[in-house]
Amino acid sequence: MSEVLVLVEHADGNVRKPALELLTLARRIGSPSAVVLGAGGQAAVETLARHGAEKVYLVDSAELDGFLIAPKAEALAQIAAAASPAAILITSGNDGAEIAGRLGVKLESGVLTDAVDLLAGESGPVAVQSAFAGSFSVTSAVTTGTPIITVKANSAPVEEAPATPVVEQVAVTLSDLARTAPVLSSEPRKASGRPELTEAAIVVSGGRGVGSEEGFGVIERLADSLGAAVGASRAATDAGWYPHQYQVGQTGKTVAPQLYVAAGISGAIQHRAGMQTSKTIVAVNKDAEAPIFELVDFGVVGDLFTVVPQLADEVDKRKG
Repeated sequence: MSEVLVLVEHADGNVRKPALELLTLARRIGSPSAVVLGAGGQAAVETLARHGAEKVYLVDSAELDGFLIAPKAEALAQIAAAASPAAILITSGNDGAEIAGRLGVKLESGVLTDAVDLLAGESGPVAVQSAFAGSFSVTSAVTTGTPIITVKANSAPVEEAPATPVVEQVAVTLSDLARTAPVLSSEPRKASGRPELTEAAIVVSGGRGVGSEEGFGVIERLADSLGAAVGASRAATDAGWYPHQYQVGQTGKTVAPQLYVAAGISGAIQHRAGMQTSKTIVAVNKDAEAPIFELVDFGVVGDLFTVVPQLADEVDKRKG
């Protein structure tokens, strides 16, 4: 089968869940090969082997972590040029979108973004994408060059498929242009005890209806009961009620969890663009005419400060 490159997101060798999802999808369209960029990559090999990687390209260079996106795109382009893969899979997100765009230019190849599924087509992989607030699913294929596809997190289950990969240490050459945006300092993210927003299976988000920073306490309580991540609408983050890094929407983060709970969120298109591909959507809003109800699987018309605590109590009782 043709080789499919999977760009692996990791932190010092700890592989992030979306990368394992990509390996599952890669097996549908070819032979998965993992590309691990940056220091500590060797520690990821065991996990990648357990999840079906038949080959692992290691670029174990701290230099790749010392700059912004450009060096990673260059490294991946050099590996792709040598491997001539059937496709390249990258996790959707800010970094993934930029890497995919740069890679498309370097390889003179078409790019498909935010796929929610992958299929094997007669002439190459076919990406399934969601359009118009989840109202339609469309299929797309790249007709020029190597298909470069970004895939939303939570689009596929993580399935183990033990393999014995060939591990290849790769030395890449970085251009001076790729070194023009160095990282001068960084701070580790403070642990919240909750899942990463873009990777979480369940997300509970609050909007303008929460009313204040203190009001987000009820959102956090439900999230903790469900083992969920916390999100927020742009209106809530712009008001300073919750940090901007948790914003879900067109100008924030895109999520696709199994369950999305929207409390006090009207459902403006800006927000819908960031969560419309969630598998099940539940909304709580006191305005029966709120646009969010056009999108949901289940809706509750009521005061979130009454409904959400009752829901958290019921979840806790059943967990009992």
